[in-house]
Amino acid sequence: MISLVEAQQIVIGGCEPAAPVLVDCESMSGRVVAQEIVSTEFIPPFANTAVDGFAVRAQDVTTAGVELEVLGVIGAGHVADYEIGAGQAARIMTGAPMPQGADAVVMIEDVTELSKSRVRCNKPAKVGDAIRNIGEDVRAGEVVFKSGSLINAAGIGVLAGINARRVLSYPRLRVAMLSTGDELVIDGSDLKPGQIRESNLTMLAAMISATGCEVINLGIVADDEAVLESKLREVATRCDAVVTSGGVGQGDFDVVKIVLSRIADMKWMQMAIKPAKPFAFGKLTTSDLRVIPIFGLPGNPVSSMISFELLARPALRKMMGHTQNLMRPTVRAVVDAPLKRKQDGKIHFMRVFGEFAEDGRLHIRDTGPQGSHQLAATAQANGLAMVPDGQGLALGAEVEVMMLA
Repeated sequence: MISLVEAQQIVIGGCEPAAPVLVDCESMSGRVVAQEIVSTEFIPPFANTAVDGFAVRAQDVTTAGVELEVLGVIGAGHVADYEIGAGQAARIMTGAPMPQGADAVVMIEDVTELSKSRVRCNKPAKVGDAIRNIGEDVRAGEVVFKSGSLINAAGIGVLAGINARRVLSYPRLRVAMLSTGDELVIDGSDLKPGQIRESNLTMLAAMISATGCEVINLGIVADDEAVLESKLREVATRCDAVVTSGGVGQGDFDVVKIVLSRIADMKWMQMAIKPAKPFAFGKLTTSDLRVIPIFGLPGNPVSSMISFELLARPALRKMMGHTQNLMRPTVRAVVDAPLKRKQDGKIHFMRVFGEFAEDGRLHIRDTGPQGSHQLAATAQANGLAMVPDGQGLALGAEVEVMMLA
């Protein structure tokens, strides 16, 4: 057996970022930029008001009760064709450009409108009150995103605001997935003796999609070497990575292992963890010399989920340009009920539910049966407690928890 760290070095270290592509800024959410983004414009591009109110000269409104002549109304998107002089003001709407001569805005709540052309200011004003200055958010020539930055919804707004309409970024991966097993049923029909309903691919499709990838679901492939090889070779021509579920153990009918050993450069690993001990990683070279990573997950659903989280997910994130936080965050937690296990030389990833208590610390309990086939209990978990080898952890002990949500 090898350690999880060794396995992660093989798998994550064996994957490289995909070639960057130009992407419309509207489609950048969740993507990583592959270039330094420098603004060519100011945000805001002109001084404007942050509130509805009256644009004034601060020197005219040094005390409450000052009355001013109102010259007009300035709406957003309109520029005043007059200048504010002594004893004058203009009604102004949020976002509208400041008129010449004015250097402060008195909020609408702080005035009394005596008529359409006369207003009383009930509070004094200072220079700069309620004004958004040119370049206050972003200045021309400023680096707004370094290469490797993850773009979120606010980031898309920034890109649009500086007119960065097309951005060089790492692509969303196209990830093909398949499972083998003559016993698997996917069409909702009644089960025959020896059959079970497919769940792994349904689960993995959601996990792959949540990682930011496009899913190519090949479904269940029969336990037939020729069929499986044909499927794998064909899909490799139109995807960036392949995830398989099942057939990576040491069984007599593991056709996945037989086929992948023949057509790809594979490493078959037995990791010192539970569940998810077996894992396969390799690379398939296509006819056009593209190299496609293959992640072979075990067939038991919990093992499949955990091995995806620990190995495939961070590798896929690396391929999409992520350089930080490849793994999910971990939190030191307090055990609120004993976590029992047997000594076997492995780290146990126990499914737990955690919540922060009044002491400000994360407190956890297991979510139920911990078998590698028992997915229902896993569905209630929001973390994986990394319980070291031994007899388990007693009430009040501390443990590292990988947070899933």
